[in-house]
Amino acid sequence: MLISRKKTRQIKVGDVAIGGGAPIVVQSMTNTDTRDIEATVAQIERLTAAGCEIIRVAVVDTAAAAAIKDIIPRITIPLIADIHFDWRLAVASMESGAHAIRINPGNLGGPAKLAGVVAAAKEYDTAIRVGVNSGSIEKDIQAQHGGPTPGALVESALRNVALLEKLNFTNIKISIKSSDAMQTVAGYRQLAKHCDYPLHLGVTEAGGLLAGTVKSSVALGLLLADGIGDTLRISLTRDPAEEIRVAYELLRALHIRRRGPELISCPTCGRCRINLFALAERVERYIQGIETDVKIAVMGCVVNGPGEAKEADLGIAGGNGLGIIFKKGKLYKKVPEDQLFDAFIAELQKIC
Repeated sequence: MLISRKKTRQIKVGDVAIGGGAPIVVQSMTNTDTRDIEATVAQIERLTAAGCEIIRVAVVDTAAAAAIKDIIPRITIPLIADIHFDWRLAVASMESGAHAIRINPGNLGGPAKLAGVVAAAKEYDTAIRVGVNSGSIEKDIQAQHGGPTPGALVESALRNVALLEKLNFTNIKISIKSSDAMQTVAGYRQLAKHCDYPLHLGVTEAGGLLAGTVKSSVALGLLLADGIGDTLRISLTRDPAEEIRVAYELLRALHIRRRGPELISCPTCGRCRINLFALAERVERYIQGIETDVKIAVMGCVVNGPGEAKEADLGIAGGNGLGIIFKKGKLYKKVPEDQLFDAFIAELQKIC
């Protein structure tokens, strides 16, 4: 299925284009103390290696805003400063070189303070993400809609965007996040009809690895299949590197973007005579550092393994105390089980 993406304006966060037909951008957020420069840089470097293209950091005080100045020269992807309530932290972050800020314009303390933020954004050519969550919707809008409904999310976002537009500022992207997958879908579908700003997708507070992956994949998968979304974050209560991994698997499943190896593996059955779970996990961990687009398979038996994964560039099929390595569905060589992983990786390195 060819997905037809909604046409949106294009903005730049650092040197990364968002919207206007640019590739959908994968983002994450650090969970380090931003004031701990060494730890934050180390985590950003690890996320960059995993495929993160834009990183967001929490700015909790002036020291965190100042740390941005030391972090940016040591990383290779654009940095967004996450701001809540204190407009001065937004300005300080931009002065330190943040490529974008994430704010809710309505909670910065009034028109004069918002004007100060916008003036700095214009001076430093900084993009602004208007970020509305179900927990941050204005009380009057919630009362009108009877709670944090999709319509309330949209109205809040458009109200806050209008505040920026009145200040002649349009270097904007928007997010409206709920912890409810289907409310998130309904909200973004409505929002996409009302504006052409680029949209940042996400389900807020989605949960741990399993629940968060399922919930985020349902919501974002439906939206991306509709052609909605220009950048995304998979939010997980987990190592943020897992967010990047899930994001690319989602984009791959939708035939939108491909990065790194695609792993095919079987759920096993009574024919399996090797420790496939451990083998598959070792392979899966290893390939996280590979960027080459290659299809690999880890199958439990030689009966159906090569046939079911015949499109794989390289694969393993288990036997009784041994396994075979196959290429494009054809047997390549037999290897004892205790040597199977190393032999497979040697062949994979030749390809990659």
